[in-house]
Amino acid sequence: MNPISKKLSTLMIHILVWILFIVVVSIQFYFKFETIPQNFYTRTLIFIFVFYLNYSILVPNLLLNNKIWMYIIVVLSFFLCVSLVIEPLISPIANGMGKIAEMHPRPPMHSHFREPMGFKRHSFPIFLSLSLFFALSTSIRLAAEWYKKEKERNLIEAQKVNSELSFLKAQLNPHFLFNTLNSIYSLANKKSESVTEAIVTLSELMRYMIYEANENIVPLKKEIEHIQNYISLQLLRIKDSSGVKVNIHGDLNYKIEPLLLISFIENAFKYGTDFKGKTTIIIKITIQNNELHLYIYNKSSLQDTKKENSGIGLQNIYNRLNLLYPNAHKLDILDGDKSYEVNLRIQLKNNNS
Repeated sequence: MNPISKKLSTLMIHILVWILFIVVVSIQFYFKFETIPQNFYTRTLIFIFVFYLNYSILVPNLLLNNKIWMYIIVVLSFFLCVSLVIEPLISPIANGMGKIAEMHPRPPMHSHFREPMGFKRHSFPIFLSLSLFFALSTSIRLAAEWYKKEKERNLIEAQKVNSELSFLKAQLNPHFLFNTLNSIYSLANKKSESVTEAIVTLSELMRYMIYEANENIVPLKKEIEHIQNYISLQLLRIKDSSGVKVNIHGDLNYKIEPLLLISFIENAFKYGTDFKGKTTIIIKITIQNNELHLYIYNKSSLQDTKKENSGIGLQNIYNRLNLLYPNAHKLDILDGDKSYEVNLRIQLKNNNS
């Protein structure tokens, strides 16, 4: 909705609310007193003026700017002006109000009691009505300002999160590509016949990262296929892959933020080979009851190197998990002398949501 249409819509709502208010109050007067006071509409216009004066000028310029005493003084001055000046001018007890006075005669006054000049007893209902309209307009304006600030705060927070995630993804992709090219370089150095297959697999990996991982969420099935392609590429460069165990099972009809799991698996392959060239890696991905459980174990003799250089990939994934799943994930890492274990649980989003 464009700004002009929004303003017109708001104006129409205000007009309809005031019309409804006037109709309801008029009907109540008529059924109770069989007449409508002559000055009813004049007073109603004053009340509407009070409402918007307070809503549009006094609250935003004084109350919301912490000029509380000035606001109180202005409001009290307005009360006195209406009660002592405006009300006596519009409320001579006549015509319609005369009938109400006859139906509800005032008790005789004691001779020693005199009402202050200009402040008749019937000023009290006006004073009370003014208080109600001031309180109503103040409450509505404060609630509107709170909602506006909260909406702005949420927008800023969302923009901050999106900026951070974009930055983290931008860091992750070059890091991932660098490690994968190292794997292909290793194959080429050995003059392996698997180089062609590795390049094709890399193209699939990059296609996913460039075209599909830019979405906020992706089908879990595609994320798992991406992981399987990565594992296939790594197995090509390993001399002895008998120690690599991969087990993926469960319902894949869910969605997940892209590239959340790959850094843990990448880290396992990077440091899962000991000095003798033996690779020991266990990867289990289980999806059950809306929860994904990732378990990774790798045995390695390169822990000192790992601790110095595991760096950017895992740090990014920690940050992304905290941003995307602040109360919907649990991550436990056991960093032993010669082994590394990851236990990650994530509450997944259903594919239909």
